[in-house]
Amino acid sequence: MFIDDDFLLQNESSKRLYHDHAADQPIIDYHNHLSPADIATNRRFDNLFDMWIDHDHYKWRAMRANGIPESHCTGDASPKEKFLAFAKTVPHTLRNPIFHWTHLELKRFFGIDELLNEDNAESVWDRCNEQIAGRDELRTRGILEKFKVTALCTTDDPTDALEHHEAIARDSKFEVGVFPAFRPDWSLFVHLPAEFQDWVKKLAASSGQPVGSFQEFLDAIRNRHDFFHSMGARLSDHGCQYIPSSFCDASEAESIFDAAMSGQAADKSQHDAFSTFMLLYLAELDYEKEWTNQFHVGVFRNNNTRLFEQVGRDLGCDSIGDLPQAGTMGRFFDALDRKDRLPRTIVYNLNPGDNYLVSTMIGNFQDGRIAGKMQFGSGWWYLDQMEGMLWQLNTLSNTGLLSRFVGMLTDSRSFMSFTRHEYFRRILCNLLGSEIESGLLPSDFGMIGGLVERICYGNAKEFLRLPVS
Repeated sequence: MFIDDDFLLQNESSKRLYHDHAADQPIIDYHNHLSPADIATNRRFDNLFDMWIDHDHYKWRAMRANGIPESHCTGDASPKEKFLAFAKTVPHTLRNPIFHWTHLELKRFFGIDELLNEDNAESVWDRCNEQIAGRDELRTRGILEKFKVTALCTTDDPTDALEHHEAIARDSKFEVGVFPAFRPDWSLFVHLPAEFQDWVKKLAASSGQPVGSFQEFLDAIRNRHDFFHSMGARLSDHGCQYIPSSFCDASEAESIFDAAMSGQAADKSQHDAFSTFMLLYLAELDYEKEWTNQFHVGVFRNNNTRLFEQVGRDLGCDSIGDLPQAGTMGRFFDALDRKDRLPRTIVYNLNPGDNYLVSTMIGNFQDGRIAGKMQFGSGWWYLDQMEGMLWQLNTLSNTGLLSRFVGMLTDSRSFMSFTRHEYFRRILCNLLGSEIESGLLPSDFGMIGGLVERICYGNAKEFLRLPVS
C-alpha cells in the first residue's frame, strides 16, 4: 500500500495534527478554473480521460518529455489512447509531483491503491469507467459534496452572462456555494488591438450600454463588476508577468484606448501605462465592495511558437519568468495605500527566487485594521508541490504570520484536483509536527491544532467574506 492513512506524515505529532485537526476540515476553494456549466448540469463524465486527463498541462508536459507524440496529448488520438499514453508515462514521473497526485487521486476517487503503469492501464481504465458510469458521487456535484466543499470560486471573464451560476444558486437542494470571480485580463490588451476590439464589443453587449469612449469603457466595466457582486462574487483576479507602476492620467489612458480601438497596437511603455491605470481603477472597485484582489505574477507564457500556432494557449508551454518585481509592485501598492484604497490582496508568486521579495513587500502594507490583509498566496502552478509549498510556508513564517494564512486552493480545471487540499494539509502537518518533535515548537496541540484548522478552513472563511453561512 502506497497511499496509506499516514501518507507523508513522518512522526507521531504530524499524524496527530493531521488526523485530529486537518483531515475533516471543510474546503473553500477560492480560486480554480472549473466549469460552472459542469456543476449546473451535474455532469457525469463519459470516461476517465474526460474526468482526469483532459486540459491537464502538467500531464502533457510529462508525456512530451517521455517521448509521447502531440497526437496523444492535445491531438486527435482517442480518449483511451491518450489515457494509456499517460499511464505509460507515470512510472517515469518518480519524484515529480504527478506521481503523488496520480496515486492519491486514484485512491480517493476510485479506491484503487495500485501503482499505475502500462501493464495495469487497461484494467484501471475499465474499473474507473465502470464507477464513473454507476456512482453519483463521481458526478460533479457529488465530488464537491464528497470532499466537503462549502464554497468555490470559478474564474470568469467580465463579459460572461453567469447563467450557470444563476442556475446553481436557484437550486435550493444543492448547498455548495458556487461563485464567480472577476478576471478582466482582456481589458488590458491594448497591445493586441483586434482582440481588444472584439472584447470591447462583448463588454458593450453584456453591459447593455454603448462603449464608444474611454469613459463608457470604464462605466461598462463598473457595470459588470456590480453585476458580479450581485451574483456573489467577492474576488477579482489578474494574471500578469509583474504588477506595473507606469503611472499615467486619464487623458493619456484615453489616448491609448482610442488608438487601440482604431487598430494601433500599444507599445510596451503604452501597454504598461494603460495596464497601471486600469489595475488601479479595478483595485478601487474591489476596495469599494470589500472584495479580495488576487495577482498571479512571475509567469512567462507561450514560449513554443510552433505549438502555439498549432494548438493555441494553455497547452503547457508556459514557464517561470524572471522580470524585476520589487519596484513596480511596491509603487503600485503604495499608490493605492496613499489614497486609502488598497483592498484585501493576495499575491501568488511563480518564481521561488522572488519569494522573500514578495512576502516582505506585501508586509509593508498591512494596515493594522484587517488581520492578514496582504496575503502571500499559496504555492502556485509549478510550486504547488511539496518543495514549493514548503518554500512558501517557510518564507511566510519567517517574514509574516503563518497563523493568518488563507491556505490552499486547486487552481485547476479538473474536478479530481480537490485532493490537492489533502496533499497540502499533510505537508503542513508534517512540517509543524516535525518541529514539535525536534523542540522547535511547543508540544501544545490545542494551540498548534487551532493554527492548522484556521489555515485549512477558518481563515479563508473569515477573510474572503463569501456569502455563505
